[in-house]
Amino acid sequence: MNVKSLMKKFSATALALGLGMGALSAHAAEDTIKVGILHSLSGTMAISETTLKDTMLMLIDEQNKKGGLLGKKLEPVVVDPASNWPLFAEKARELIQKDKVAVMFGCWTSVSRKSVLPVVEELNSVLFYPVQYEGEESSKNVFYTGAAPNQQAIPAVDYLMKDLKVKRWVLAGTDYVYPRTTNKILEAYLKSKGVKDEDIMINYTPFGHSDWQSIVASIKKFGSAGKKTAVVSTINGDANVPFYKELGNQGISADKIPVVAFSVGEEELSGIDTKPLVGHLAAWNYFESVKAPINSEFIKKWKAYTKNPKRVTNDPMEAHFIGFNMWVKAVQKVKSTDADKVIAALPGITAPNLSGGTSTMLPNHHITKPVLIGEIQADGQFATVWKTQGLVPGDAWSDFLPVSKDTEADWVTLKCGNYNKVTKKCSGQNYK
Repeated sequence: MNVKSLMKKFSATALALGLGMGALSAHAAEDTIKVGILHSLSGTMAISETTLKDTMLMLIDEQNKKGGLLGKKLEPVVVDPASNWPLFAEKARELIQKDKVAVMFGCWTSVSRKSVLPVVEELNSVLFYPVQYEGEESSKNVFYTGAAPNQQAIPAVDYLMKDLKVKRWVLAGTDYVYPRTTNKILEAYLKSKGVKDEDIMINYTPFGHSDWQSIVASIKKFGSAGKKTAVVSTINGDANVPFYKELGNQGISADKIPVVAFSVGEEELSGIDTKPLVGHLAAWNYFESVKAPINSEFIKKWKAYTKNPKRVTNDPMEAHFIGFNMWVKAVQKVKSTDADKVIAALPGITAPNLSGGTSTMLPNHHITKPVLIGEIQADGQFATVWKTQGLVPGDAWSDFLPVSKDTEADWVTLKCGNYNKVTKKCSGQNYK
């Protein structure tokens, strides 16, 4: 055989081997279902989001021990958007296009979610978002397992108004979309209840804000007018640690000016001395202290998985627990991870929540949840002081803002996330 023939034969063999290796590689990739985990593991939001990454890894590990999904193992793909909002979009695109994930679980802040939103819509992927937020949104590609304002902010204000007889209101938040929109809703709601402008104080601080002395002093002064005053806090991330420390330093106890927080849970409190904060409040849909067999079992598994008996659980963890189980059920129902099939199957899917009830995915891509208000205890846990009788359906669009009171989200019948009930038109993304 001459050199030319030998080279030809070698090339053909190499090509066959290459194709074979490519097929093997493709086959290997098909043997797993990739799940994207899009949470900040560094930066100002790492205090809250790292735990959610660990939660997802535990849930995926558990599912794999049950045999995986559709006969395949689930493969977590973890990225770190580093509390950098534009980087969330970049990492989401990478997960979908490069890593070929079937679904993503992630984001904490609304600004990170809004960064990711156009990417998941453009590439027709699926995102489960596990944190309370401001509403005013419903996307075909996003499933909101955290609280809408009517499942947290409004009930919290009602509790302060009715049970604690609060007359003056400090709306304190981090300066980004969730606090600003939530406070816009709360301001409109308070005014609808007869609260005057002079009895509402609004303040915003940047992410990671650390010098709270003058702000807490101004809150103290605002609360000295002879009317019962409360702080409604939408402060996010690690800024909560110096904020609560300064409350303690200036002697602002819960009996004088109670603080109700929407972004402070067991995880955030685990890093500070909670004794001066006893009696301050948080509004969530789950507390670790909830008495239910399913919750006890979840806590036990969490501590065993993390090999740390001091690791706490919190509300966004429960939201991932619910969302993940709903996604698994939907995939099993349609026997596929195809985005369109899964998206269509999810409304109506139910999953247990950790309070002992059953949550349902609604046509507006929000879920039903109980609402709980808890008091901070000396051990960093919450004692529930109030809860709804049943589960509250999440409302995507607020009834208290003129721009959204006539808007409805329904991806089953109307096939639209922002349908105007007056004009009978869908003004945004809809099913083609």
